[in-house]
Amino acid sequence: MTSADSPAGRAGQSLPSQKDLVIIGGGIMGLWAALKADRLGIPTLLLEADRIASGASGGLLGALMPHVPDRWNDKKQFQFDALISLEVEIAQLEAETDRSCGYRRSGRLIPLPKPHLRDIALRHSEEAKANWGGDGRAFEWNVLDASESFGLDPAFAEAGVVHETLAGRVSPRMLMSVLAERLRASRHVTVAEGAPVARVEPEQKRVVMKGGVEISFGHCVVAAGPSSFPLLDRVGGPLPRSLGRPVKGQAALLKANMDPAHPIIFLNGLYVVPHDDGMVAIGSTSEEEFEAPFATDEKLDDLLERARQLVPALRQAEVVGRWAGLRPKAIGREPMVGPHPDHPDLIALTGGFKVSFGIAHRLADAALSAMVGRPMDVPASFTFASHLALAKQPA
Repeated sequence: MTSADSPAGRAGQSLPSQKDLVIIGGGIMGLWAALKADRLGIPTLLLEADRIASGASGGLLGALMPHVPDRWNDKKQFQFDALISLEVEIAQLEAETDRSCGYRRSGRLIPLPKPHLRDIALRHSEEAKANWGGDGRAFEWNVLDASESFGLDPAFAEAGVVHETLAGRVSPRMLMSVLAERLRASRHVTVAEGAPVARVEPEQKRVVMKGGVEISFGHCVVAAGPSSFPLLDRVGGPLPRSLGRPVKGQAALLKANMDPAHPIIFLNGLYVVPHDDGMVAIGSTSEEEFEAPFATDEKLDDLLERARQLVPALRQAEVVGRWAGLRPKAIGREPMVGPHPDHPDLIALTGGFKVSFGIAHRLADAALSAMVGRPMDVPASFTFASHLALAKQPA
């Protein structure tokens, strides 16, 4: 195929007519999958409709929060293992690029405003001793007195505060930039921005670009965030229900005098995340219904007001950035990964919703395992087949 016939990305980039692996989506899922493919020596084409990290992966928050240690199950164990292994993955990536991803295992604070919450927290502390061990380390869920409030307004910590040591944070934009830089220097991966996909045709093993040009694949990984769902819904005939939907999130960035080693703060859906550059991220909303997906509004103003009430150090902090975007929520509420039951060369990798940054590297491993015919090490509820079964149920 000549360059005149080839699909073109941004700035007229000529794209190949075929690749062993085509990855659709340049967010956190797609970039980790491309990096894993590069390390395996798989010739790979990554197609991003806009710019790398132009979706939810280019947000502000970066909280890496574990599940509560009660009622332990395979899903919580998967996330626990992922949060531990991410530290190693980040260290390797930083060594390869000589750049920081803004990662720190900072821990988390959960204020206890009511006495009954302290009793629940004490029970969780015992459960953490049983469930939060691994890799030669034990992480703690400590219940502290109200006097140890870590700079919180005392009104929110009348019954004390939980300080757990497993949570961490990463700078979303720094991590995405480092992943993209690493891939652009790779031997096996071609990254194409400004290359939107119209549809995937697994029977013909091809991706059809907007404009009609086709790219053949050996395997295709769909990791396009909320845009994954319409692409996958069209495969194999109409479904009674979509495989997922977008959920709007809003966040803000404040210039504040907080110690970057300060733990993440979490209370009733509000996150306060200090970062290394002196900035503090505030978020995030989870909006199922919305009219303006990429505009911030009074819902973010409410989050900011709550954050300033909770953390006195933020009351005079300047807001230097506001963000809104769409995150992928799969029909089963769990991440969706693995081959289509009827088309094993088509692999889903999406639906992380709130936890993508902590587990994307492990889900990418699972997607690549499916590609080479190895079992996926994920809970059964994460699989594409599980989500597809839900979508086939009457609406």
